[in-house]
Amino acid sequence: MAAQPEYAPPPSVTDEVETVTVRRAPKYSVFLVAGAALGIVIAMILTLAFSRPAETSQYTGIEYAPMQVFGFIALICVPAGIAIGGVVALIFDRTVGRRTREVVVDHERVHLPD
Repeated sequence: MAAQPEYAPPPSVTDEVETVTVRRAPKYSVFLVAGAALGIVIAMILTLAFSRPAETSQYTGIEYAPMQVFGFIALICVPAGIAIGGVVALIFDRTVGRRTREVVVDHERVHLPD
């Protein structure tokens, strides 16, 4: 004769209806990356607007290439852009975060017997 399968009791299911608060929040990484990109664009504009070809520095006597000047300006503009992007994200979080709404959710739990 074949072995009979063991009887397993059915899982117990609990169903609860709850009210939760939902609020929207901005994605900070998007704002930080946008701020860094804006900093790079501003560094490019400043490099092209104020660079003079092959001019030596009056303080150090060293000649800086336009790409070096861009790098120096980018070292200032990119962190500033990231900081500005973060501040804008915080402002959006404060203004949008105030608008919350109540949502009714159905919370279902299934407990399998051991």
